[in-house]
Amino acid sequence: MKKILFLLYLSFGLTNVTDTYGQDSDALDTLQFKGEKHLTNIKMLTPAGENAEAYLSFDEQKLIYQSTFDDLKCDQIFTMNIDGSDKKLVSTGFGRTTCAYFLPGDSTILYASTHLAGDECPPPPDRSNGYVWKLYDLFDIFLVNADGSNVRRLTDVYGYDAEATVSPIGNKIIFTSTRDADPELYVMNLDGSDQIRLTYEKGYDGGAFFSRDGKKICFRASRPKTEKEFADYEELAKVGMFRPTTLEIYIMDANGDNIQQVTNAGKASFAPFFHPDGNRIIFSSNMNSQNGRNFDLFIVNTDGTGLEQVTFNETFDGFPMFTSDGKKLVFASNRFNLKQGDTNIFIADWID
Repeated sequence: MKKILFLLYLSFGLTNVTDTYGQDSDALDTLQFKGEKHLTNIKMLTPAGENAEAYLSFDEQKLIYQSTFDDLKCDQIFTMNIDGSDKKLVSTGFGRTTCAYFLPGDSTILYASTHLAGDECPPPPDRSNGYVWKLYDLFDIFLVNADGSNVRRLTDVYGYDAEATVSPIGNKIIFTSTRDADPELYVMNLDGSDQIRLTYEKGYDGGAFFSRDGKKICFRASRPKTEKEFADYEELAKVGMFRPTTLEIYIMDANGDNIQQVTNAGKASFAPFFHPDGNRIIFSSNMNSQNGRNFDLFIVNTDGTGLEQVTFNETFDGFPMFTSDGKKLVFASNRFNLKQGDTNIFIADWID
């Protein structure tokens, strides 16, 4: 009965209610699971659909995110207020989009899109040989006004250009590109000039974010080691695909020097983001999953010590981002969705 009542609350958008469904005797948020001691006052900001990669504006009053819902056949970019109100489409509505971010001043945004190659969504990857990601070489990075107008292209070389984020100090964009055959990390100025490669080791490098002071970068990476792993990697790379079953978290200096591995779980760890103190990284991983499908949030010191599980949802939690004061956490999750497979955007108070 409690679960039915809770779902009714959700259906009317009343997501900030308190109950003890799924908990011990201690009263916890209805959107919270036992053991999530770092999170409280959790609010669901999207009602349904596949929503992910929600990132804060520089003034932290808005979020930009990608979403597929209703008649959309693949992701488009939307913005909304920090309370979930005033959702607006800001991408073209054509092709497939991914990985959007605000620029300093919040009057402009960037995102990756395939719309120059056609109005339709590019076909999904062939997964007859297992779970793979498609690094569409149709993706380029675009700069647009915050309302979606005045679309300008920042990357124009052949290959996948996506996964762009902006330094908090407002001077650089970091992104992933396959322009040199291997998926590597590059930086460029805010106008797209001076594009410089940072990583050179065989394997996928992506999902990068700067630290709050702009001096460090965290990212996810694969590093094939065995002959079999190299053969599999190279075969998939020929057709623009990548198998993300083993990803570790790394950090490096903002100029690409001093690369250090942070995690060593041998699983799929991704979506790293620096805590504002610069000493910790929060990320998503299936390292404690029995079937490989359960992703939770973890936090770890930048030297790899002090690993701690943050969320205990049995499906998916990912794409975390702290506010600049470290008091709130934005993340995506399958928790308490009304339709199986839906992923929604959440915001919670963070307790250290």
